[in-house]
Amino acid sequence: MKFILAIFASLILSFGTRAHAAATETATFAAGCFWGTEEFFRKIPGVLETKVGYIGGAKKATYNEVSSGGTGHAEALELKFDPSKVTYEKLLTFFWKMHDPTTLNRQGNDQGSQYRSAVFTHSAAQAKLANDLKAKIDASKAWKKPLVTEIKDAGIFYTAEDYHQKYLIKNPGGYDNHYLRELDFK
Repeated sequence: MKFILAIFASLILSFGTRAHAAATETATFAAGCFWGTEEFFRKIPGVLETKVGYIGGAKKATYNEVSSGGTGHAEALELKFDPSKVTYEKLLTFFWKMHDPTTLNRQGNDQGSQYRSAVFTHSAAQAKLANDLKAKIDASKAWKKPLVTEIKDAGIFYTAEDYHQKYLIKNPGGYDNHYLRELDFK
């Protein structure tokens, strides 16, 4: 009997783990320096995991190579989230309020295509939602200039070097120009 109960408990635990894994989604955002982008999103309830890295270029690159601006990569954040706790639309809304999506290849002191505003989508549903919300925000005129945010399919995300992960936790007071703006997109 104990053997049967152990198998039953193992099956329930295994199913619960798979059900939880199936309930997570991935989102990838580029909004300037990835240190502040990660720090902003990691605090949102429902965001389960964050990692910073590079996306948009043709091959794996180092921070020094990406910083040169010649790789095609953007500094970006890849996050896992629980859509029952925070929706992709809510994450997109935060994204368009936490940085200036009207400046081409620039955020704060950072200049270059590696600091561009971009949404890298992981499904057709994410792409549709991102494009629809971008159009709604432009129409709202909440930002005085048009959004220049690039929306494209997510390619390979290359995780950045370890010292960049959770950088602002390890280095309180480090560079960060991200904050939530009081904008109404209606």
